[in-house]
Amino acid sequence: MRPSTTTAAPAVTRRRLAISVGGATVLLAALDAYVVVTVLTDILSDVHIPLNRLERATPIVTGYLLGYVAGMPLLGSLSDRLGRRAVIVACLAGFAVGSAMTAGSGESIHLLVAGRGLQGLAGGALLPVTMALAGDLWTERHRRAVALGAVGAAQELGSVLGPIYGAAVAALIGWRGIFWINIPLAALAAVAVLFALPRETAARPHRPGVDVLGGILLAAGLALLVVGLYNPDPERAVLPSWGPATLGAAVVVLVLFGLWESRARTRLFDPAGVRMAPFLAALGASFCTGAALMVTLVDVQLVAQTLLGRDAFGGTLLLTRFLIALPIGAVLGGLVLARLSERLVTLVGLLTAACGYALIAYWPADVLATRYAGILPRLDTDLAIAGLGLGLVIAPLAAAVLRVTPPDRHGVASAAAVVSRMVGMLLGVAALTAWGLHRFKTLTATLDTPLPFGVDPAEYRARLDVYEVAIKAALHTEYREIFLFTAGLCVVGALLGLLLGGKPTTTAGQA
Repeated sequence: MRPSTTTAAPAVTRRRLAISVGGATVLLAALDAYVVVTVLTDILSDVHIPLNRLERATPIVTGYLLGYVAGMPLLGSLSDRLGRRAVIVACLAGFAVGSAMTAGSGESIHLLVAGRGLQGLAGGALLPVTMALAGDLWTERHRRAVALGAVGAAQELGSVLGPIYGAAVAALIGWRGIFWINIPLAALAAVAVLFALPRETAARPHRPGVDVLGGILLAAGLALLVVGLYNPDPERAVLPSWGPATLGAAVVVLVLFGLWESRARTRLFDPAGVRMAPFLAALGASFCTGAALMVTLVDVQLVAQTLLGRDAFGGTLLLTRFLIALPIGAVLGGLVLARLSERLVTLVGLLTAACGYALIAYWPADVLATRYAGILPRLDTDLAIAGLGLGLVIAPLAAAVLRVTPPDRHGVASAAAVVSRMVGMLLGVAALTAWGLHRFKTLTATLDTPLPFGVDPAEYRARLDVYEVAIKAALHTEYREIFLFTAGLCVVGALLGLLLGGKPTTTAGQA
């Protein structure tokens, strides 16, 4: 018997309100992942770190990233056990405490880093838990897809607004004000969650256990991976000085995690009832998407500064074409998924991104003045194509993970998808940076730096011009190969998307 319209309407409104509030919490956390970009020099001044010792500020960035990645699986699993509402409220409380520690750190770099780490730990869990919430509230495929697209758009919107938001708030009340403001915002969000998401909506009749030891081992392994791969000075070496030893420790801990999971009665992620082929394919495609995303964030900025003559701020402005297209693609992906399959949307999205990166790879030297058909600026169009393509796959990949996973594991499964994307970002940029540095050294190995001693000034100027042209040609070749590799990664992700087929593990129920 179908529910009456008068009964169904309030329930639908309540679910929409719940996912809107969840999306707002995701946006709040995403903003703080990027706010330090524009205020880092102010922070360094307050904690007395000179600008020529930027490597000492690395923990300010890695602290948030470390917490963001490491805590996701365990907190996602806890949301399966305790309910989404309880974990979201707890995460908002942790986020507020971390913000207070950061804002009140004084001149202590250690307290500042600890606060950022707690912010990342609590804020990072909000994304997979909210994605799992979308899976709980909407089992009907097309409605779930739209909700997931909106959540993904909120996450990507943070990357666009974060630096602008940080700069604006810091200009008014200082960089510490950014984090003080988080406290009332988190409190308001918690009240909204408690109102919009009743306890009975989040509760489950058969709650699984929580593998705390497995979660701690995985968190430690992922944390070591983040620390080992994050290099504040990639021009000197691909990995930081502590990288090899830290990565070795990460491998050991992750092997221990695998051994524990093979013997534990209660597992962090129980594969029983999960369609592993599409699940692993979704994780693989998420990995490729993350790698492509991070390469874009790093290398478009480098292209702007080394080939196009822009400063750091100018490079960021160019990158906004890509960053604005990402959330638009995320929303569009959720909408078209209502009519098309996850497999097809993922295939189209990643092939679109691959075309965008292929176009970027062959940017001419005068790309800023180049237009398609004399109308569309080539740089803007190519970056928008790449961003739109990557945005399109956010909803279908999240939907595929939820579809092939039983509801009592939606939290940890969503966390796995987000973690695979983050690991792809780290590994992708490390590998392609290594290749880029190698290629640049190879291409410039025979070049002699012109010196002004004992040479006519006009002759020196002519030699210097030739040298600069050769350096730019080498850089152009390096970037071309990096973006072609990135296009190849997107093609690999598209092929993995072909494996996303399969029947849902649960039947549609909710409208």
